[in-house]
Amino acid sequence: MEKVYTAIIGGGQAGLAMSRHLSCLGREHVVFERGRIAERWRSQRWDSLMFQFPNWTIALPGLSYATDEPEGFAHKDEVVLFIESYCSFVAAPVRLGVEVSALRAHSSGFELDTSEGPLLATNVVVATGPYQLSRLPHIHRDLPARLLQLHASEYRSPTALPEGAVLVVGSGASGCQIADELMESGRRVFLSVGHHRRVPRRYRGRDVFWWRRELGEWDQTVDTTPPERRRTTPLLTGVRGGYDVDLRQSAARGVCLLGRIAGVAGGRIAFAPDLECRLQEADAAYGEFIAACDALARERDGLAPREPAGERAVRALTGREDLDIEADGIAAVIWATGYELDFGWIEFPIFDAGGRPLQYRGATSVPGLYFVGLHFMHKLKSSLVSGVGEDAAHIAGLIAGRALFA
Repeated sequence: MEKVYTAIIGGGQAGLAMSRHLSCLGREHVVFERGRIAERWRSQRWDSLMFQFPNWTIALPGLSYATDEPEGFAHKDEVVLFIESYCSFVAAPVRLGVEVSALRAHSSGFELDTSEGPLLATNVVVATGPYQLSRLPHIHRDLPARLLQLHASEYRSPTALPEGAVLVVGSGASGCQIADELMESGRRVFLSVGHHRRVPRRYRGRDVFWWRRELGEWDQTVDTTPPERRRTTPLLTGVRGGYDVDLRQSAARGVCLLGRIAGVAGGRIAFAPDLECRLQEADAAYGEFIAACDALARERDGLAPREPAGERAVRALTGREDLDIEADGIAAVIWATGYELDFGWIEFPIFDAGGRPLQYRGATSVPGLYFVGLHFMHKLKSSLVSGVGEDAAHIAGLIAGRALFA
């Protein structure tokens, strides 16, 4: 049976960053990828997606994205090309098309079932990313069979949908961007709104991610950040050079905003009366962020002055109580409802009730078993393209330390 010292499972940015740091330490390893390099960037993103982070943030250990527009936003295909070029740059020992279907204990460390046969490893790093299983609420089963239902990872473009109105469920960055694209294509769009954070795309001449970095948000750890802050991500887009995503303005442009989806019965979809509450939460978050930026600006020289606030639609929005699927012409539902982790193939009791691995800075209670690239694994930036390298370096150091005693 083949044996490797360290098996890295996943050939995206996290797995390749892990490979880079192990190579720098001279540690033998193999990267197993069941699809292609950066597979989810290729097959689980819509056609027009622009990366919501500015180009200057696209970097992995030892290599940054080459661009003449550092403040611009890359198309998702450009991100794929960058990750592919990074794989070549680090000369990662990747085996493509190899799926790992089971991981269990073995006297030598670990045994992996792969599509190429069993394998032994002394160390295993799971780098399969946070976007594994599409999360669909149970209520989707109650909708009529004639409706086209897609998770956001399956949506590609307005032209791929049947004629008619579209209900988008979920007001994270994906849901809002898809709703905007559909509306601009001439569709009638309904958007079911949940918890979200509103932030400016740019403020005082700087991108929001510059402010978040300078405010220390990227380096906030899981130990110091309230759970609700970890769950609610800001609404951002890189489309047309980036603009503020403001749901009140979306409503003024024609998107019909609704509260949280509450039930389906008799050809009607019911919604909770919580729309204005969610919008007020987002407005409050915006105000808090602006205040933090202004406080930082008072401490520093050279920052642009505060811009005058533009006019904004601020009328209260109650939202409709329900939709009649036939009368409102609903032809498709897009579920922008996030993802769940899928670690059922790992035969170790190291997961909490929600399926997240119990770990600290990537290390689990099982010697030699590590994770990298998950949301808020250690810091807010743990799953970001520009942040995975820090966790990967830490784990590589742990693996190198184990080698002294292996």
